[in-house]
Amino acid sequence: MNSKIAMYACFMLLGVFISSLSQVLLKKEAVKEHKSFISEYLNVRVIVAYSIFFSATLLSLIAYKVVPLSYGAIIEATSYIYVTIFGVIFFKEKVNAKKLLALILILAGIVVFTFF
Repeated sequence: MNSKIAMYACFMLLGVFISSLSQVLLKKEAVKEHKSFISEYLNVRVIVAYSIFFSATLLSLIAYKVVPLSYGAIIEATSYIYVTIFGVIFFKEKVNAKKLLALILILAGIVVFTFF
């Protein structure tokens, strides 16, 4: 992988990471009680989360100009790892044996694709 692809792959990784953060914001807001249907969807956290999603999409579009499509799918797969980590940190979710095995398989797939 040349340095230009690596740089754009980092943009894509950043996009996946911030997209995962926006999912945390949306989930935090979803568990709250709201006064009305409108306030459930038009509040600061939801608007910020969707703005972050938009930014992540732009980063992906920029990155896909250089990063091969086959790398993009692997980079996007890292979102499962981020979301699981954020779930444990922010929502005190438990990681059972099935989730752990799935994460190990995802990581193994990333390693195999990257180095072999």
